[in-house]
Amino acid sequence: MTQPTLTRRGLLAATGATLSLAAFSQRLMAATPAGVLIVGQVAEPKSLDPAVDTAVNDFRILVNLYEGLTRYKSGTLEPGPGLAESWTISPDGTEYTFKLRRGVKFHDGTDFDADAVKFNFDRMLDDKNPYHGTGPFPLSFFFSSIKTTEVVDPQTVRFTLKQPYAPFLSNLAYPTGLIVSPAAVKKYGKDFGRHPVGTGAYKFVEWKSNERVVIDRFDGYWGDKTGTKAVIFRPITDANTRVAEMLSGGIDLMVEVPPTSLSEFKNDQYELYEQVGPHVWFLILDCAKGPFKDKRVRQAANYAINKEAICKNVLEGTASVANGPIAPAFSWAYDDKLQPYPYDPDKARALLKEAGAEGAELTFYVTEGGSGMLDPVAMGTAIQADLAAVGLKVKIETFEWNTFLGKVNPGLDKDQHVDMAEMAWMTNDPDTLPYLTLRTGAWPQKGGFNSGYYSNPEVDKLLEEARTSTDQAKRAELYKKVAVIVHDDAPWVFVANWKQNAVSNDMVQDFQLQPSFLLELQDVKKT
Repeated sequence: MTQPTLTRRGLLAATGATLSLAAFSQRLMAATPAGVLIVGQVAEPKSLDPAVDTAVNDFRILVNLYEGLTRYKSGTLEPGPGLAESWTISPDGTEYTFKLRRGVKFHDGTDFDADAVKFNFDRMLDDKNPYHGTGPFPLSFFFSSIKTTEVVDPQTVRFTLKQPYAPFLSNLAYPTGLIVSPAAVKKYGKDFGRHPVGTGAYKFVEWKSNERVVIDRFDGYWGDKTGTKAVIFRPITDANTRVAEMLSGGIDLMVEVPPTSLSEFKNDQYELYEQVGPHVWFLILDCAKGPFKDKRVRQAANYAINKEAICKNVLEGTASVANGPIAPAFSWAYDDKLQPYPYDPDKARALLKEAGAEGAELTFYVTEGGSGMLDPVAMGTAIQADLAAVGLKVKIETFEWNTFLGKVNPGLDKDQHVDMAEMAWMTNDPDTLPYLTLRTGAWPQKGGFNSGYYSNPEVDKLLEEARTSTDQAKRAELYKKVAVIVHDDAPWVFVANWKQNAVSNDMVQDFQLQPSFLLELQDVKKT
């Protein structure tokens, strides 16, 4: 069902900086109002607490409400100053000392300072902290290298690491490292994710489930003011409905345009955007139970699926075939000599026969839509047909995005298995995806995202060595070794690396897609 949207009259009637709820009760008009940007999202957010969230869909809202100590420089994945103006690193790479910006306020009027920084990281990492129970914090892995967080003075904070950790500055810029208001966490507890308070250029106004999240210009922001007065994020899970809303004027900006719809926006009324990013689209295979416990069956699935045809026909040439767990956007760590599995159904049938898995019955979890998932139902159907062609009987079960996440990533104390599941990740460093999804220590019961229960001690060893090396050439060598081993073990079907896209109408100015896949809207103007 199409979600209700704003009329021009309703928005202009909103008083002050806050949009009135009455404005949302009107029917859709042909054009959205000036100064208010309406964004079509692919799913309802799970939370607006950056320490809790895991999905890029949610991150696209968060980066407009919050800031981290560092932030990615525009157009790059290189960390630069954020809430920290500068920093120094000890010669052994284990101490990071940050000088913080002065005069920064949270949206609730409280001060941003070193105590606030310490509160954020202690909350995530110290299970004895009184506010640790406001989690869970599934991506606290990003900061597991932190030994202590120390307040040197109100404008200086020092992190001491257990060992050198190469992605540390980059992870501070990732949404998990965004800084929240301690006072707001203390006030709202586990409900903080419905009452977000940060230091960003926009502040939170309201979240009406399955309809909208509204954010408004924060007049007390320390930096440049936003280009628009407000932004409304609308969850529209059905891709065809998002396209229809974009064409009818119900939204101004749409992310993840279905490949089959790109041609509809190639005219003077719209602007299409593309940006290469660190994206990997794959199928998780259950390495612990069922047919995929046998490596030969996992390899057979990789040979059976015509990934070139999916990239060309389903994704309309907007993606290339993936060769492993490291995205080509990380050019320094990517092994371009590692060849993807070719389409070879005869080889697949031979491996299935050798493994005694001919005619195996499989359950395949597919999502209706979600961050970075491209055209998941169409892709899932194509994959089902390819596997059927080699004799595998695949039953698809389809879920809404957040339900899907809960089934695929069951979390602590749950031994939950499914033969196959779609998944996509956009990451900030070549460490992130394999460390969180391929390491033995990242099985769901241990707090990670290794939902296929893959385990290889050599991969574990290489990943630990790579993340603690400060020599980029050495790190690159190690990640290439990981890619070769994982390619052979085939815990996933390696499907595609996507070039992200978006479309805006001709009223939107100064928008730019970022390689981080985040949606930075501070400078965007709406006429």
